[in-house]
Amino acid sequence: MSERILIIDDDIDTLKLVGLMLERQGYEIAVAGNGAQGLAKAAAVRPDLILLDVMMPDLDGYEVTRRLRSDPTLAHIPIIMFTAKSMVDDKVMGFEAGVDDYLTKPTHPAELTAHVKAVLARSQQARLTPGDKARVLGFIGARGGLGTTTTAVNVAVALQDSGHDVLIVEMNPGHGTLALELNLTQSQGIGNLLTRSLKDIHLRSVETEIANHKSGIRVLPASHQPSESELEQAVPQMEAILGNISALCTTAVLDLGAGIRAYTRHILELCDLITLVVEPIYPTTAVARALLDDIVASGISRHKLNLALITRQRTSLQIPWRQVQTDIGIELAGIVSPAPEQAHQASQGGMPLIIMHPESLVTDQINKMADQLASQMQPVGS
Repeated sequence: MSERILIIDDDIDTLKLVGLMLERQGYEIAVAGNGAQGLAKAAAVRPDLILLDVMMPDLDGYEVTRRLRSDPTLAHIPIIMFTAKSMVDDKVMGFEAGVDDYLTKPTHPAELTAHVKAVLARSQQARLTPGDKARVLGFIGARGGLGTTTTAVNVAVALQDSGHDVLIVEMNPGHGTLALELNLTQSQGIGNLLTRSLKDIHLRSVETEIANHKSGIRVLPASHQPSESELEQAVPQMEAILGNISALCTTAVLDLGAGIRAYTRHILELCDLITLVVEPIYPTTAVARALLDDIVASGISRHKLNLALITRQRTSLQIPWRQVQTDIGIELAGIVSPAPEQAHQASQGGMPLIIMHPESLVTDQINKMADQLASQMQPVGS
């Protein structure tokens, strides 16, 4: 059966011309002459794609888009917005509302067809595996200053290099450092989303806040501004963000910062695997054990937890890794040796260490840890 496209436009000539062009390409066409009619027609015919004019007398294209995205039965329908304008601000407003693509009037038939085919192809690909869910790997530090963020981002790069489609999420509002470490200009992604209402957190709004790093990884960063720590209370928004992230990657790597805060338990429950970052010295090991006991007491299975040891002291001062593993009571995922000069160079260059120093011992250790974590995250029976 051919795909059904709904055209919403108050201009009769546009309805006729665009409808004719698409009918010649084999698409089934439905039309509506204003925003209110368009919403009703979308609910009635459930189109595969909506072509939507931005300027209409009753409801403009932005408002129509927002209402579509707030309706769970219609939110998945891709939208291409027609506009006579070419201002960047207008496009940003559309993308924030949930638009998938833009076309400027008047549009050439070949351009129209190309955009329609591309958007429909992406939508179809998303529907091919509706039951698939991104595997979620959370990193939480026993205390601050251990390198939890650095470990998370380097493991994310290693997973990406081994074939995973990775998105790293800094679920740590007000304490973010990832944008600073990677020289990202876009640093308030999580904060921008956490201030939205639940109906305004959808696939398109989440996607808009994702930054693409020059290394090839995608990042949803948190701000380092202390005032954004208040957003830790927005737990429903955090859960909604993670729900949408499942459609944007195959593996989500979460940096949860250090220790337990108001939202942490809720997010940990959504993780498939949790890595506790620990330094093998006292009293950090005692803090880690107390943190683990608290997590397990909240109902999270011990089998979902493992250990990443970050060594920063000389060997004579460290507790042997086997003893740490026994004392804390969870399996070891990997050990990372000290490499202060390499870490400094990576930070100064705005690149993850394993990309900056691909032949180093630390890179080899990170890659082995990533392999171990990936094997533990495989679904049963795969």
